[in-house]
Amino acid sequence: MILNVKAKDHSYNVVIEKGCLAKAKEHFKLDRKVMIVTDSNIPKEYIDTVFTQCKEAHVFTFKAGEKSKNFDTYKSILMSLFENKFSRRDCVVAIGGGVSGDMAGFAAATYMRGIDFYNIPTTVLSMVDSSIGGKTAIDLDGVKNIVGAFYAPMGVLVDVDVLKTLPEREVNAGLVESIKMSLTCDANLFDFISKQKDLMENIETIVTRSLEIKKHVVELDETEHSVRQILNFGHTVGHAIETHEQGKLLHGECVGLGMVAVTKGEVKEKIVKILKKYNLPYEYNIDKNELIALIAHDKKASESFVNLIKVESIGDYVIDRIKISDMEALL
Repeated sequence: MILNVKAKDHSYNVVIEKGCLAKAKEHFKLDRKVMIVTDSNIPKEYIDTVFTQCKEAHVFTFKAGEKSKNFDTYKSILMSLFENKFSRRDCVVAIGGGVSGDMAGFAAATYMRGIDFYNIPTTVLSMVDSSIGGKTAIDLDGVKNIVGAFYAPMGVLVDVDVLKTLPEREVNAGLVESIKMSLTCDANLFDFISKQKDLMENIETIVTRSLEIKKHVVELDETEHSVRQILNFGHTVGHAIETHEQGKLLHGECVGLGMVAVTKGEVKEKIVKILKKYNLPYEYNIDKNELIALIAHDKKASESFVNLIKVESIGDYVIDRIKISDMEALL
């Protein structure tokens, strides 16, 4: 399946197909210098599969983990591009999770004022959350994604076969982003995920439907001034928890906790139930004042206010602008 996403400056294809990693050159323009940006956890066979399809490839590998999403790694990627004499005619290809996509995309956005960028996400989280939409960023002083740019890729390959090498915990944590989209936009998808007996058997269906939702939202609001904010459901509190936990919890696990924090009644009960089903955390014990202080530093906060996404019935949402100090009642 191919989804065509219309970005501000160009449109690009998201190819969703088992085995498409081996067909990268059919979908990406690789007959030039290619900088493959990846992390230390990515199997060598994935990198080699893309490497051999390039006219001239170079590989930049950084230590896996959110802690690498910083200025030092960003600068190192830029230096590698510069030292290998990359020009504006060349390109960057990310292979990996969201950190790889963010780092590679931001480097591509800023090197020589922008060179082509392609994305090959290898986790459920990066497939459904960051492969569409053009958000690229690095962290600063512990604050997630505070420095970055909107920079749409030239193409994306989603090969669910690569998920077979992922630990179950990472698959389940990534699934939270699909659950998030179903809660705001698609009650049928929420039911489908809730009823799965073998998640991997239908993971391509879940990923595809999630991408269709995100494509629709991003095309309506590419730079997050209105409806795209719904993709932040669970993230306001989730990012604060993630910063507080300093790597102890995965991003998706924190988003799940963030969704629990801002919901009530039957919706909250159903979220807790689905988190339990996939062995995900559903409660936390963090001082409210610490969380509020972290929320105040989030990039989405403005003038002591935050636009909080709420789900009062599954498949629907409201955007509520509230004072950050008033969030204590929710937490």
